[in-house]
Amino acid sequence: MTWILTNQGQRFELIDPSPDMVHPADIAHSLAHQCRFNGHTGTHYSVAQHCYLASELVAPEHQLAALLHDATEAYVGDMVRPLKMEMRNYAEAMHIEDVYGAIERRVWLAICARFDLEPELPEEVHEVDMYMLAVERRDLMPEHSDAWDCIQGIELPAWRIKPWSAAEARDRYFQRLLSLLSTTHRARATA
Repeated sequence: MTWILTNQGQRFELIDPSPDMVHPADIAHSLAHQCRFNGHTGTHYSVAQHCYLASELVAPEHQLAALLHDATEAYVGDMVRPLKMEMRNYAEAMHIEDVYGAIERRVWLAICARFDLEPELPEEVHEVDMYMLAVERRDLMPEHSDAWDCIQGIELPAWRIKPWSAAEARDRYFQRLLSLLSTTHRARATA
């Protein structure tokens, strides 16, 4: 079996996804129920809220990309960064395909086609993702003396993250996605 059944009752093919299999409500629901950091936060903090907050910190033309930057996780799950990087490095060293990476890429391309996004994320989205990682470590993770090299030097804001419930994250994410799709597609139609 190479497909999953989504919350909306849709069959999603992992090996050969198509844009018509991608549904905003499925993404919002799944990301709202997935906790960042493999659930090792002090309280539930969803991938949906992470993406929502990231989308508020980028220029308007990148907000949709920021909101959807982790949308693949609605279909393939969230893998912690150290494991994902190690799997990529191992596959490269062994001269074999990074199967997870290949499947995630196919899903991403289907999402991009569905929402009319460029497959390469803007640099600003990558920067905000790292910024959010630093804020999330400070606000949501237990104290620990070891540094995370990827976030060294990031200046932290005065504001703090207040985690939303899964239902609130789902609803806010879904409404923001619909709003951005309406704005983005309306703007492109008039250009």
